[in-house]
Amino acid sequence: MRVVLAEDSVLLREGLVWVLRSADMEVVAAVEDAEGLLRAAEEHRPDLVVTDVRMPPSHTDEGLRAALVLRRQWPGMSIVVLSQYVEERYATTLLSTATSGVGYLLKDRVADVPEFLDALRRVAMGGTALDPEVVAQLLVRHSDPLDRLTRREKEVLALIAEGRSNTGIAEALTVSESAVGKHINNIFAKLDLTGDDKDHRRVLAVLRFLRVS
Repeated sequence: MRVVLAEDSVLLREGLVWVLRSADMEVVAAVEDAEGLLRAAEEHRPDLVVTDVRMPPSHTDEGLRAALVLRRQWPGMSIVVLSQYVEERYATTLLSTATSGVGYLLKDRVADVPEFLDALRRVAMGGTALDPEVVAQLLVRHSDPLDRLTRREKEVLALIAEGRSNTGIAEALTVSESAVGKHINNIFAKLDLTGDDKDHRRVLAVLRFLRVS
């Protein structure tokens, strides 16, 4: 997997490079600002971009805006955005423009290296990865139509939003995969999501959860 990394903190950037390379990921470029990210992505066309939200010169949302530019230019390029704090608007902005191959994680998640790497691989394969803290905050803030869901169904939807597979959800909740399947079907029904494409409905359920549909 070829990766372009953008992070203005030298220590964190070098640490991430070491983590990625130790997992047999090829870091083809590691840059410190959004302009460098755009140039490196155009030059290398990586499988995955990992970028901080806040970078020079204003340290506001340069990284996120660069990520959105990349998705418009190369829709198939997978992107993970890292943030110091939960910024709901950043997560919803990112997910409103892309329904696959995207992730939004808090930087603290890097400390759990296996979980962090698993999230990167999931996104690189076309999945999604939302930080559990972001999901929890969104779940608290948003109600209707989520009020229709039971507590367990909300837990399942939150794990879907994190990007977990049915197997991963079953392991997290200590239930059978068949039970997870039943909960997911109930979620689809209660959120008025119809159709035969279950993968598409999972995306729509997450978007409904994020209130960006």
